[in-house]
Amino acid sequence: MQSYIDVKNGIVPSVCSLDCPDQCGLLIHKEDGKIVKIEGDPEHPVTKGSICNKVRHMAERIYDKNRLTTPLKRIEKKGDGQFVPISWEEAITTITNEWKKIITEEGPEAILPYSFYANMGKLSSKGMDRRFFNRLGSSQLDRTICSVAGEAGYNYTMGGRYGTDPEEMTETKLFIFWGINAVSTNMHQTMIAQKAKKNGAKTIVIDVHKNQTGRMADWFIPILPGTDGALALGIMHILYKEKLVHQAFLEKYTIGHEALGEHVKYYNPQIVSTITGVPEEDIYKLARMYGDISPSMIRIGNGLQHHDNGGMIVRTISCLPALTGQWELKGGGAVKSNSDYLTHNIAALERPELQKKPTRKFNMNLLGQALLKEQQPIRSLYVYNSNPAVVAPDANKVQDGLAREDLFTVVHDLFLTDTALFADIVLPATSAFENTDFYASFWHHYIHLQEPVIETYGDSKSNPDVFRLLAQAMDFDEQPFLDEDAKMIDQALSDLSNPHLSEVSYAALKDQRYIKASGTGDLLNHLKTPSGKIELYSEQMKAAGLPALPTYIPIVQDSDYPLLYVPAINHNFMNTIFSNNEKHIQLEKAPKLFINRHDAESRGIEDKSTVRIWNERGECIFTVSVGEQVLPGVVVSQGILGDSSGQKHLVNALTPDRIADMGGGATFFSGCVEVESVI
Repeated sequence: MQSYIDVKNGIVPSVCSLDCPDQCGLLIHKEDGKIVKIEGDPEHPVTKGSICNKVRHMAERIYDKNRLTTPLKRIEKKGDGQFVPISWEEAITTITNEWKKIITEEGPEAILPYSFYANMGKLSSKGMDRRFFNRLGSSQLDRTICSVAGEAGYNYTMGGRYGTDPEEMTETKLFIFWGINAVSTNMHQTMIAQKAKKNGAKTIVIDVHKNQTGRMADWFIPILPGTDGALALGIMHILYKEKLVHQAFLEKYTIGHEALGEHVKYYNPQIVSTITGVPEEDIYKLARMYGDISPSMIRIGNGLQHHDNGGMIVRTISCLPALTGQWELKGGGAVKSNSDYLTHNIAALERPELQKKPTRKFNMNLLGQALLKEQQPIRSLYVYNSNPAVVAPDANKVQDGLAREDLFTVVHDLFLTDTALFADIVLPATSAFENTDFYASFWHHYIHLQEPVIETYGDSKSNPDVFRLLAQAMDFDEQPFLDEDAKMIDQALSDLSNPHLSEVSYAALKDQRYIKASGTGDLLNHLKTPSGKIELYSEQMKAAGLPALPTYIPIVQDSDYPLLYVPAINHNFMNTIFSNNEKHIQLEKAPKLFINRHDAESRGIEDKSTVRIWNERGECIFTVSVGEQVLPGVVVSQGILGDSSGQKHLVNALTPDRIADMGGGATFFSGCVEVESVI
């Protein structure tokens, strides 16, 4: 079979690598071996040829004049961005010699990897790297910055990351987008809802900001940050009181429904309205719509879990579909994640047996604290698939840690990121279109194979290739470090305990490009909770010191600053990916801070003026948008931006590094600030 790289002129298949639930099938147009156009694959059963601007303009990122082509070595002060080119041989030798010295002096746990999912490929994000750091005996990273709090809460109720199949949502009659700006982060979910709308479906959006998704809804419900659990409990109160619950379903498929019915009597609409900022009459209207319209589907967003109480919020919302029996209906239920349908053989890919003994583990949300730790300090940081100088909470603290002269930092990336400016060695990374890898969506039910479609850019290398070089230089001669990419994929898809991937193999993916998980339509009879039922009452939660029933617990009031601050996503960047690309900057335009008219008037702030937003952790400067997009007492910005341009847009300088109630998750959205005009 001809390699896709060998196709110099023509169209070849691919898949989107971004940290996005849609994971679109792509068609890559090539001329003279280069990408000239990226479009969606119209034959893909879920994404059906539609793609976002981020992917449509991806070629401009791949061929950006500022993309790294060779390893670099720092020659001036950290943060100044002064580097000279070096060879790969010198880079690998410098890194491993430094690590050998650190290991001799302080042990391997003085070395810490830091990564996430800038590339969602399994080999790129959690393959050879895991093997290497297991064998090295380094400290381990608890990768909790995104979805773990919500996953933990959802799992207490449902026993795993399982939800409604997007391909069945054409039957849905009521869509509730709860805490998700799906137009920007899950566009095909909104397209499905729009298609269903032609058959009479309604769309409700519940969020802290009337963003693009809120504007497209039939009904937008603004809510105060961190109070979503109270609203869900208020809905439950009305469902029980007005006998809108599905009693037969509750008795057959749940435990704790009677206790829950008693428990929610406290959460009457008057109390819930005071907590949430949602008018009492709207709570009644919402509950009655949810009780009367079937099938209904709740798309549970990422934003909800980035609060002190984020796990409990998702836990509470995830109980709602059971109350009205939605899980029995095609197109009914909820989606937080569908990842467990596509779980591969993790041990075969990551090889945990290479770790000789347990090592210390750092929560990635506490990177600033970890880097400034005086006892048993981290002496070396290896960063890939992430940009922690900008994306980690309490970012000024993180950057203070990165600026340590005694910290040996290596960054592997496509560009000289904000984090790379603090590095001692910078390594050029390949794009996903240059790699062999496999991808599993966390929304739809398809697993994809990616084979290289273009030649390697400059002298860049993939994550697996770099870790093979590091392993060789560290004299790791075990077979796992010799495995090629194709063999690693074959290992990950062999000896599976997941029955949903029984028809998936590397050979099958090479032939078909993507395959749907099988047997995903019988969720209720295969729940993996301790009881085998939907657990409205959870003994597991009780044993963990958490309320066994869904309970509203307010977010932490961490200061006297009066405004709740939510640094939300934007439309044309993926976290900091694309934020340095001229095309995407033009599309996104200048970042804004949204404030309610009442709060603006009381501070003498005029629309489109420049404002300073600050708290005890840091400050930012924005152009302000005054109106009714947010409730009084709330401010929202869009976009995760850095300060390397000197414009004071480092939003995570303002965010707390507290840990959420479940899973070690982040609390980006539970901080407080003040805002004033800049004269």
